[in-house]
Parts: sequence; structure tokens; C-alpha cells
Amino acid sequence: MIWIGDVLVSQGEGGVYSERMLGNARVWDPFRSKLAALYYEGTGVEITSDTRVLYLGAANGTTVSHVADYADVVYAVEFAPRPMQDLLEVARRRKNIVPIMADATRPEQYAPLVESVDLVYQDVAQPDQAMIAIRNSAFLKPDGKIILMLKTRSVDVRKEPGAIFKETVEALVSAGFVVQESLWLLPYHQDHAAIVCTKPGVR
Repeated sequence: MIWIGDVLVSQGEGGVYSERMLGNARVWDPFRSKLAALYYEGTGVEITSDTRVLYLGAANGTTVSHVADYADVVYAVEFAPRPMQDLLEVARRRKNIVPIMADATRPEQYAPLVESVDLVYQDVAQPDQAMIAIRNSAFLKPDGKIILMLKTRSVDVRKEPGAIFKETVEALVSAGFVVQESLWLLPYHQDHAAIVCTKPGVR
């Protein structure tokens, strides 16, 4: 990842969401992007020019645009029509983004469109977030990574966020994943956690 001093940046065309520029680089704001917050608070996954990414929950393309600045290709899955309009504009300006309007809980919908990927990045507001990650791991290359951005309040508002975090980690481990990193995204995002894991030998 590219840092200018203590500021995370990506190198690409600016003006996606009125982001600041440092020289010719776009400032990647951790308050606007949970993935950026992960890099500030933890380690995350190194994204390089040969990394293929399946991005679940692409929304309007804010974080997608930064990922695309680093990656080879980003398959950006979004279900809601309004954010998809913004995502299409982002994809028009970055030719390595493949926008896909589909439901992340049903990977069979977009299986014909997605090649094997090095990283599945998931940021969806659904109750069954662990199961979505498990299902989409079918797209991973051997020893590929998953970054799950856990929105605890979307799972069950009646439960304590810490309990949901623990249960999600346990569900991934039970499915054969090796958790490499798990942390809360404070002070940038309340009740959100990041889980970074791999499934050795997945094919």
C-alpha cells in the first residue's frame, strides 16, 4: 500500500467523492472507507497490480475506486439500483472495474461473470454475513484472502456487538478459514469490525 508520511493514498484520477489530493495521489479517507480504516488500525491485505478482487457491497464506488487504483481488476457487486448508478459512473472512468448488479447472497447469479480472484472483500448489511463470505469463497484462488467488514448492528440489534463479532469469527473458523487478523474499526467506524482470513488450499 502507498503511504505519504502517515497518510494512506492511492494513485489514480481524483474527483470521485471530493477526496483530497496529495500531489498526484488521492487521499484514502478512513472515515469514509472501512478498508482504509483497516489499514490504519491493522495490517489488512496488500493489493498489487496483479490482484484480482471480488468486491461485495460496492455501494456507490467510493472504496471500489481506491481498490481499483491498486488492483488488476475489481468485480464490483451491488444490489441496490440507486448506488449502482454512481458505481457505473466510477466504472466508466476506471476500465478495470466490472460493475455487476446482483445479490451477494446468491453468487450463482454472477458466477459466469467472475474469474478466480485473489481477494474477496465483503461489506454488506445483511444478517448472514459469515455465510455470504463462505459462499463467495468459491471464487478464491488457492490460499486467497477474505476481508469481511462486519456490521454488527445489521446481524442482530438485540445482541451485544462483541458477541456477534465472536460468533462470526467462530463461524468462519468452523468453515475451515484461518483468521489472520480481527479488530474493531474504532475510532473511524462504530460497531464495525474487520476480519481477515484465508482458506488454505481452497479451489
